[in-house]
Amino acid sequence: MDKKLEALNNARVIEVINHYTALCKPAKVTIMDDSDEDAALLRTRALEGGEEHKLPMAGHTYHYDGIQDQARDKAHTKLLLTEPADFGFETAYMDRDEGLAEIEPLMDGIMAGKEMFVRFCCLGPTNSPFSILALQLTDSAYVAHSEDLLYRRGYEAFRNARDKDDFFVFVHSAGELVDGVSKNVDKRRIYVDLAQNRVFTINNQYAGNSVGLKKLAFRLAIARAHREGWLAEHMFLMGAHGPNGRITYFAGAYPSACGKTSTAMIPGQSIVGDDIIYARVFDRELRAVNVERGIFGIIENVNAIDDPEIFNVLTHEGECIFSNVLISDDGVPYWTGSNVEPPASGGKHYTGRWTPDMKDVPVSHKNARYTISLEALANRDPVLHDPKGVRLDAIFYGGRDSDTSVPVLEARSWTHGVLLGACIESETTAATLGQEGVRKHNPYANLDFMPLPLAKYVADHLALAQKVDHTPKVFATNYFLKKDGKFLNHKLDKKVWLLWAEKRVHGDVEAIETPVGFIPKYDDLVPLFRSALGKDYSREDYDAQFTVRIEAYRAKFQRMAAIFAKIRMPDAFMDELNGQISRLG
Repeated sequence: MDKKLEALNNARVIEVINHYTALCKPAKVTIMDDSDEDAALLRTRALEGGEEHKLPMAGHTYHYDGIQDQARDKAHTKLLLTEPADFGFETAYMDRDEGLAEIEPLMDGIMAGKEMFVRFCCLGPTNSPFSILALQLTDSAYVAHSEDLLYRRGYEAFRNARDKDDFFVFVHSAGELVDGVSKNVDKRRIYVDLAQNRVFTINNQYAGNSVGLKKLAFRLAIARAHREGWLAEHMFLMGAHGPNGRITYFAGAYPSACGKTSTAMIPGQSIVGDDIIYARVFDRELRAVNVERGIFGIIENVNAIDDPEIFNVLTHEGECIFSNVLISDDGVPYWTGSNVEPPASGGKHYTGRWTPDMKDVPVSHKNARYTISLEALANRDPVLHDPKGVRLDAIFYGGRDSDTSVPVLEARSWTHGVLLGACIESETTAATLGQEGVRKHNPYANLDFMPLPLAKYVADHLALAQKVDHTPKVFATNYFLKKDGKFLNHKLDKKVWLLWAEKRVHGDVEAIETPVGFIPKYDDLVPLFRSALGKDYSREDYDAQFTVRIEAYRAKFQRMAAIFAKIRMPDAFMDELNGQISRLG
């Protein structure tokens, strides 16, 4: 037996590895521990196997996914359930026995001739009450390398675990490769087995499908949180820096392209995480951690002006994986929205050879990514790995809304905040989906990853009020309000909305009560605009931004009433929704 496995003294780990070794039939099995030597081996294997390619900048590599493997595959991502469930929304699921009967033959021999990497990871900080251990089996060195950047190493945590049977299991295979990319994408499957806390994902490489510890593990965690009475949320976690060195910790949920990462990276603040948090109650106080230790981020529009910290990492030495971007002949990555002109000679592209005259083919895929460690960021918060997490003082919910919501408002109560989170809508844009202005309902920015009925998820949030002495304040934000086709907010204004919310958490400023919540006073925003952004803030701008558009708000909540009328929601939630509509009347 491998000495590393023997040292774990964990019969279930050995059973899992033996089972999937026999099923997937790899030519070799390599057990990885927490050492830098094993991490270096992964990077070497990724280069040797052609999944990654070295760039001249020290530590930088690039990876290309197949042309049909560039985003999350919603159609083939399914929950495996032992019995049917009424989720209250559309989600892909199938009978567990049928799913296993389908995918196991597809996995038979899928790793033949390849090397299986066995990795031990920890979701959340190690040696923490938040920790969830994760065992990953994959034949992709690129996937294993990505996970090493994104998650804490967990071999020692497995070795010291009191409950040897308590861990998530992820089995991934890129399948047969042609020119370094997955060939059989027609047989791509991503199945989440809630009953046994395991995920099978095959015939893919795109990290959103293949890195099981990310959104696939998130589904397992939400289900577990529901059973155990805590919260797993699709939220950033950041420190807002107030007067006299005060740091107030905010979480925030935003659908894609609505400002989530840019809020987490507001200049002058500190980032704990950009994507997923776990939140638990200790001594009647809600505390939260970042599940990850890295960022798998969309690279489009990352530039030196809007995203200086990230741009600095992407253009200097240090470990970074670029995916699906243009690589010039001299080994420099280029991407859409970087404000850097690509070379006239073009370069290597995920579609093949790219030149500037290919007007219909962007420099990089819209979902092109970068993978980095949070430690590389100058603005990372020092509590990143604190096993106790941080006290969660406030929550932001935001969406893309051109004609209704004010830039920032405070919920009237915790229950009202739960309602606002459940009512997140986001308008589509012509650039992404071809039809502009279509409102998509996305409660808690979490609909794609919800493994349980929405009513139960909402009930868990409502119940939090009975478990803590002080619930976090909840704020709704909107950076996309327009008039006559022009944005009423500058993209940097979100710093002012954050700093105003930070003051509200501590009772430093008063607010105006409206039917939809509390909005800022003009006189409190003027000094914040001067100190934070160095500019004057006019009364005309304030009136345009913070006029409460009663009819538009009423239409929004009536849309929500029609949706929730079809779901058996908790009584307290429906009372809050009806009260909101009544106030608007």
